[in-house]
Amino acid sequence: KVDRQFLEGLRAELAQSCEELVGRIHAHAGMEFNVNSTPQLREVLFEKLGLAPVKKTKTGPSTDADSLQKMVEEHPIVEDLLRYREVEKLRSTYADALPPLIGDDGRIHATFKQTDTTTGRISSENPNLQNVPVRTADGREMRRAFIADEGCGLLTADYSQIELRVLAHLTDDPGLIEAFS
Repeated sequence: KVDRQFLEGLRAELAQSCEELVGRIHAHAGMEFNVNSTPQLREVLFEKLGLAPVKKTKTGPSTDADSLQKMVEEHPIVEDLLRYREVEKLRSTYADALPPLIGDDGRIHATFKQTDTTTGRISSENPNLQNVPVRTADGREMRRAFIADEGCGLLTADYSQIELRVLAHLTDDPGLIEAFS
């Protein structure tokens, strides 16, 4: 079940935050450019601002998160770029993508697959609800959009195949019970 109103508000906040971060990035660069364009970002970071690349790829200096993280002390633009990417990922992957998936009953009906992973864990798709971030404050805020019915609660678990153990118990599946026994 999803709190659509909360998600819409969060969506607007994330969009505003992205806009502000892009403005700050442009101010640091002294010019406007497409922040999502790797070639343009390379030009700004390594040519215009003269930052030293941490590593190179076939096409030029790397602008991946690991490389930028190592450059964070070099210039304030780097911290804003990393923050922008984090906020933009939440906005595009979750805040923009989830509302159209909410059904008439106010719920998102993901597909859970028992046999698609090599690890034996349950996977989720359309959407993948297992990837909603939890390590950052923004990710935890995104998780607040998922709500339980009155008198119920939500459970998250990441223990040794706990999903399969609970599934074995709830379904009384002989194959799963035998595997865990």
